[in-house]
Amino acid sequence: MFMQNKSIKYSEAINKALFYSMKKDKNLICYGLGITDPKNIFSTTTGLEKEFGKERVFDVPTSENALTGISIGAALNGTRSVVCHQRLDFFLLAMDQLVNSAAKWYYMFGSQVSVPITIRLIIGRGWGQGPTHSQNLQAWFNHIPGLKVVMPSSPEDAYNLLIASIFDPNPVIFLEHRWLHESIGSFRKKLKKLDEYGCKKIRSGKDITIISMSYLTVEAIKAAEYLKTFFNIEAEIIDIRVIKPLDLKTILNSVSKTKRIILLDTGAEDGSIANDIIAKVYKEVFESLKIAPVNLSMPNIPEPTSYQLTKNFYVNAVIIIKEVLKIFKINKKINLKSPSIHDVPGDWFKGPF
Repeated sequence: MFMQNKSIKYSEAINKALFYSMKKDKNLICYGLGITDPKNIFSTTTGLEKEFGKERVFDVPTSENALTGISIGAALNGTRSVVCHQRLDFFLLAMDQLVNSAAKWYYMFGSQVSVPITIRLIIGRGWGQGPTHSQNLQAWFNHIPGLKVVMPSSPEDAYNLLIASIFDPNPVIFLEHRWLHESIGSFRKKLKKLDEYGCKKIRSGKDITIISMSYLTVEAIKAAEYLKTFFNIEAEIIDIRVIKPLDLKTILNSVSKTKRIILLDTGAEDGSIANDIIAKVYKEVFESLKIAPVNLSMPNIPEPTSYQLTKNFYVNAVIIIKEVLKIFKINKKINLKSPSIHDVPGDWFKGPF
């Protein structure tokens, strides 16, 4: 075990959450693509097979639809599972099992049996992954009734929310941005039910509300610190760590205070979570806004593979700062530069997996 407030890696937090959950539930199984390979899915499954044995922790052939169906059958017979598909893009082959079985079963059969499955999917960009290996489809999952969607941005939330997801009676999509696995953060163990976790206020402020998710919370923090230091603009950051069910109350309370809102979304703009929140904000607190909400999502095109084409494709702290300054009608140059290498989070990143 580990002490409260200790700094740990995001990947380590997921690993410890899996250890905790498998010890708590002796029947819990953890399986999927890359579970026992040398890299252990960014080290998140390291040591699991040795500790809990091959009957509970095992790799599988590349058969996304089948292995998802197996998890549904196991759930209906009382066995929880954590299913790892690695890339979100490959999991699309299992959408029939997810949409027409896992998410609907509880409602179609008189609420007699729930389907407790946690499906771990890796999202995010980098290293020339292109259109079919870097998609952020949380808005798609959000549209499915009966499904919960989680996107932790910190090691603390990765740990607590993964445990909450595993022991939730519903199927949960657990989205991990690959740029977060090596990030380090302080940790406090706070075990609650998944529905008790709302949005998380990362930073308090009175001038503007920044709604962020996943890796973009990291960029939001950088932007907020710069805005405070050089322009005395106090940005309040709200991290949507649970996409569904959405904690709209926390968002509305913040926007009612600041009167301004900018939304950061890792997915494409059309049909995005950000646009959905904008619609809800307009419906509830339209009269209190001083300026129209700003949506900083990805372009409505598949992500390019070329390094040159992706150079200005992503939202980062510099873009956030410039948009905030536009809102406040401040026409000044900033001395914060975008990363010189834009498609890797750091020197440690040696490949897409």
